[in-house]
Amino acid sequence: MPICYHCGREFNEVFHCEKCGQTYCSLHKDPIDHECNLVLETNRANSLANSSEFNPSYVNSQAHYPAMSSSGSIGRATTDGTYTWYRQEKQIPENAFSPSSGIDFKGILLAHKSELLHFLIGGSFIFVIGLIAFWDPQLFTLGYGWAVFMLAGFYMTAFLFHEFGHRQVAIHFGLQTKFRLLTFGMLLTVIGLLTGLFSLISNSPALPSLALPGAVVVLGLDKINRKTGLCKAAGPTINLIYGSILLVISFLIPSTLYPLNYFFALAAYLNYMLGAFNMIPLGILDGQNIFKWNKNVYFILMGSLILLLILTIAFVYTPFGNSFYFPL
Repeated sequence: MPICYHCGREFNEVFHCEKCGQTYCSLHKDPIDHECNLVLETNRANSLANSSEFNPSYVNSQAHYPAMSSSGSIGRATTDGTYTWYRQEKQIPENAFSPSSGIDFKGILLAHKSELLHFLIGGSFIFVIGLIAFWDPQLFTLGYGWAVFMLAGFYMTAFLFHEFGHRQVAIHFGLQTKFRLLTFGMLLTVIGLLTGLFSLISNSPALPSLALPGAVVVLGLDKINRKTGLCKAAGPTINLIYGSILLVISFLIPSTLYPLNYFFALAAYLNYMLGAFNMIPLGILDGQNIFKWNKNVYFILMGSLILLLILTIAFVYTPFGNSFYFPL
């Protein structure tokens, strides 16, 4: 089956580009969509390297001059919006996240700022939204106000550990990766924050809040393969492990310390819910690439998350669960 030179996927129908001589899918058939000029430069360099007139000194001299865009600024290449570099990894410049790389990352806020800053901003937004989501005056009346902050912290760490899992597996494979704030994600997060505050202040029913301030950006995942699948599966797997640890701790905490044990079970539920949601095989969620890579891995991971999610729902939201944690 023909393969698109840009995204590396197989298609029943592909289109030939007369300029660069490669074949592309319907999404990347236009020169601007497959960065035709960059392909031409690569083909030209390969032809030069394979020719009998190859002159190493000429190539070395050209390496000192980065490609220039029509505006005169450095413009080696851009990502395609999904932050996946579809071509060979050797075409990714070193220190791609550095301002001097010339890469224009689409849809990313503060693209060249430190990763720590991105983590701090993203984590802070998640924590505040968690505070709003779990805010309950009755908890403060009963002397359990600390639980609101504890649950918000678990909510934040569930998100950050999920992204950290993606990051570490990508680093293991030698890929360039950073956690970055997403423009559209931050917009949704701010809207969710404002709607949550409105519901809290007006004492009205809570409105759904979306919190996706950022995500791990990985360069070098050229197609759906084992490397891509493992990078994507790392996030939900971390939620599965983290949630299971919290659930076991909830069982080990004596019932005399209620509701601490109950809140640990609720934190486990948050992790399973986040992991299962990301396993939905749609859009930019992890599940889509995992399903395409290995259906067995997908169903094992998704099944484990759903099973544990149902178990924690039984412990957290049913009389049986309350009686299990509540002191006799």
